[in-house]
Amino acid sequence: MNRPARVAFITGATGQDGSYLAELLLGKGYVVHGLVAGGSGPTNRVAGVHYHTGDLADGTNFEALLWDTRPAELYHLAAQSHVQLSFEIPVYTADVTGLGTLRWLEAIRNHRDRTGDNIRFYQASSSEMFGKVSETPQTELTPFHPRSPYACAKVFAYWQTINHREAYNLFACNGILFNHESPRRGETFVTRKITRAAARIKVGLQQTLKLGNLEARRDWGFAGDYVEAMWLMLQQDQPDDFVIATGETHSVREFLEATFNSLNLDWQNHVELDQQFLRPSEVDLLRGDASKARESFGWTPKVGFRDLVRIMVEADLLLARRELQIQTLVPETV
Repeated sequence: MNRPARVAFITGATGQDGSYLAELLLGKGYVVHGLVAGGSGPTNRVAGVHYHTGDLADGTNFEALLWDTRPAELYHLAAQSHVQLSFEIPVYTADVTGLGTLRWLEAIRNHRDRTGDNIRFYQASSSEMFGKVSETPQTELTPFHPRSPYACAKVFAYWQTINHREAYNLFACNGILFNHESPRRGETFVTRKITRAAARIKVGLQQTLKLGNLEARRDWGFAGDYVEAMWLMLQQDQPDDFVIATGETHSVREFLEATFNSLNLDWQNHVELDQQFLRPSEVDLLRGDASKARESFGWTPKVGFRDLVRIMVEADLLLARRELQIQTLVPETV
C-alpha cells in the first residue's frame, strides 16, 4: 500500500528561496502548496506547486488554508525583505515581516487545537538581526543589535517563534540565514543589481551602475544550498534555532570586482557612488558560524563565493543577450 505523500506549505513561494525550496521538496515527493500575494506575477513559479493567495498583513484566511491543505510542514519565507526599503516603509515592514509571522503561528496553534495536527514551522530569520555585531563570527548565542526596521521586525518574529515553541509546545524553528544569493535574487538586491548591470554593460545595453557603500562585508552563500538546511531543520527530533552561513566574508567591492573581472571589464570605468543608496544606519560586517548546523544534521555549503558569482553572471549574461536580441528585432517607435 502506497503511503500518502507528505504535504508542505511555503509562504513567499515565488521568491528566490521559495522557488528553490519548492523544487527540493517536489524532488523528495512532497505535495507542495505555496502562498503568494494577490496579483503576484509568474516570477519564479514552479510547475507542480499549488498556489494560493493571501496577505501577511491580514491573515484572515490562514486557518482556512491550513484546513484545506493539511500540511505537515510550513516554511514561512514571505516578508517585506528589502533592508533599504524598510527605512521608507517601516510600519508596513513591521506589520508584514513581524506581525505576519505571529499571524501564522497563531493560525497553526488554533489549527492544532481544532484538528490535532502538529504542523512543523520554519521561520526565516536573518543575519541582519545581529546588526552592529558584538563578536565575529556570529553564532546562535550572539546578541542581536538590529540596525534597520526590517531587522527589528525579524527580531520580533524570531522571539515570537521561540515563545510559541516554549509556551504552546509547537515544533517551531528559526533559521538564522546569512546572505544567500542566486540568479533568482530580486534585481534590487545589491548582488543581483551588480551582476545584472555588469552583464548589460558587457553587451552595450547600459553604461553605468550606481551603488552605495562598497565596504560593507557580508557572508554570501548560494540559496540552493540554504533551502536544504531549512528542510533538515524540520526533520530533527526536537525543534531548535540554527545559524546557516559559509563562514567567509567578502565586501561589496570584492563582489563587484569578481563580477566585472569575469566579464573582462574594469568596474571603476562604470560604477558611480550615489548617496541615495546609503542607509541611515549601516551594518558593516556579518560572518556566521554554522558549526551547530554542521554538527546537528551535517549541513555544509557546497557553492563557494567565486562559483556563486560565476553562476549569477552566466545567467544574467544570457538574459542580457536575449534583451539585446529583442531590442534589435523590435526597433523603438516614436
